[in-house]
Amino acid sequence: MRIAGALLATLLSLAAQAAPMPPASLDRSQWPEQLDSPVLFDVASLAEILSFARVLHESELLDDGALAARLGLRQINLQKIRAVRAQMWQRLWQGYQQAQRSCEQDASFCYLLESMADLRTKAATFATDVGTFYTGWIEPSHQFHMRYLDEQLRKAALLPQTSSEVERLSSRERNGDELNDRMFLLTFVGGPGPDGGSTDALTEYLRKQKLQGTFFVLGNRLQQRRDTGAANALAQLYAGQCVGIQGWEYRSHAQWQGWQDSIRRAQARVQADLPEQYVPLFRPPYGQRRTDGEAFMASQQLRVSLWDIDAQDDGPLTADASAQRVVTLMLLWRKGVIQFHDSLPKAQPAVEWVLRNTVQSGIGWEGCRDYAYRE
Repeated sequence: MRIAGALLATLLSLAAQAAPMPPASLDRSQWPEQLDSPVLFDVASLAEILSFARVLHESELLDDGALAARLGLRQINLQKIRAVRAQMWQRLWQGYQQAQRSCEQDASFCYLLESMADLRTKAATFATDVGTFYTGWIEPSHQFHMRYLDEQLRKAALLPQTSSEVERLSSRERNGDELNDRMFLLTFVGGPGPDGGSTDALTEYLRKQKLQGTFFVLGNRLQQRRDTGAANALAQLYAGQCVGIQGWEYRSHAQWQGWQDSIRRAQARVQADLPEQYVPLFRPPYGQRRTDGEAFMASQQLRVSLWDIDAQDDGPLTADASAQRVVTLMLLWRKGVIQFHDSLPKAQPAVEWVLRNTVQSGIGWEGCRDYAYRE
C-alpha cells in the first residue's frame, strides 16, 4: 500500500508539474490609439517591444529556484532558457530598429537606442516615463507580457525532453523569423472539420478577402471528408489555399513509434486528393517532433513548419481575446507565422477581428506558396 501510495503521489506531482498555465491575452482597448496607419502601428510596436523587454529583463534577475517556482516546475533546463532569452533579445532589438524608422521628432517611445545594450538599459526603467496618455495600458501590458514570457520560458525549461515550437532542431525547420518586417502568414491546424462546418466557412471567407492560408490537415479527417463528400469537394473546399500535413492523427510525433507512417500516409492522401493545393510542409502536433527526424523529412522532401504567434483559440480564450492576443504578438514580433484551429468556431471571428483592426496598419500577408517554396 505504501508503494502504491508513493507511486500515486509521484504521478500527481508530475501531473501538477505538467499543468498548463492559462493563456495570456491583452484587451486592446487599453491601448489609447487605433492601428490605422503604419506610423501608429510602429508606435504601438515600440511600446510592446519595450514592455516585453522589461519583463524579460526582470526574469533574468531571478535565481534558478525562484524561476522554477514561477514556472511551476521542479527542474528547469537553464541552458535552454538562456538560449531562448538570447533569441528573444535579438528579435526585440531587430524589431525596435525596424519600428524606429518611422520615428518623428518627439514621437512616443522613440528613444535613442543604438545597441542591444541600450535596449536592455532602457527596459529596466521603461515604465517610469511612459506618460499619462498611456497610463491605462502600462500595467495590463506588463501582466500580459509576464504571462506570455512564462508560457515561452516554460517550454524552454522542458527542452530537450519535450520539444516545442520555441526551438528549431535543424536548418530544415522554419518558424516565421525568415519573413520580412511587417509580413505575416496565416496558418490553420487540426482540420478539416465536418462537412459544412467551420473549415468550410473559413476558407470561403478567406477567398472573399482574397487571402491565402496554409491549412495543416490530419489524414484521418481528410479521409472522412473524402469518403462522405461529393467528388471534387475537397478541391473546392481548399481552392486558392495551401494544404500541408499534420500527420494521420493529432498525436505527438516525438515518442510515437508509428510517426513516420503517420506522415507518409497523410502526405500520400493530400498529394492524391489535393495535388494543386499541396505544399511540402509538416506542422508537428503540439510542436513535438523527434530530434533525429531530419533525414526522414529530407527523404520525403518535407520541411517542418513551426509558428511563433499562437492564437490559443483551442482553449478558454474567447474569439475576441484570441484575436487581441494575436495582434499584441504581431506588434511585439513584427513578423511571423500565426496559428489558428480551423475546425473550431472561434477561428473565423478571430481572423475577422485581426483583419478589421490591422487593415490600415501597413502590414502584409505572405502568400502561402511563396512561404512554402522559399529557400
